[in-house]
Amino acid sequence: MNINLIRKSGKFNFEAENEGGFTVELDAKAAIGGEGKGFRPMEMLLIGLGGCSGIDMVNVLTKQKEPLDDIKIAINATRRDEEMPPIFDEIDIHFELTGDLNPTKVERALAMTFDKYCSVSNILGRSAKINFTYEIKGNK
Repeated sequence: MNINLIRKSGKFNFEAENEGGFTVELDAKAAIGGEGKGFRPMEMLLIGLGGCSGIDMVNVLTKQKEPLDDIKIAINATRRDEEMPPIFDEIDIHFELTGDLNPTKVERALAMTFDKYCSVSNILGRSAKINFTYEIKGNK
């Protein structure tokens, strides 16, 4: 896995590119001179958590033959203010699932996602408490 970053404009604005040619822009927070031209690095970690756990949830539910029609993920995190570096101390991740889903299978999929499959949650979980919740909405 290779990622390359180039400085685009301003003091802290970077563009990251992966091997597939996909790009994302990053910037620092305004308090240190960022100009709002991209995601902040800590936000990228939360995006990684959402993407990783979302992919794993879809994969596990598909293998369980659960009829998942849609999935939305909301993440809220807090950081330690009194310590440097100010890493995450708690992350809440909420899954809104649509479909005629069996709650027992959803709970199993969540457990497998966070305990076994999602590498991002396993990395972040070493320093932050990760809480996950879900709700099932009927078919669209």
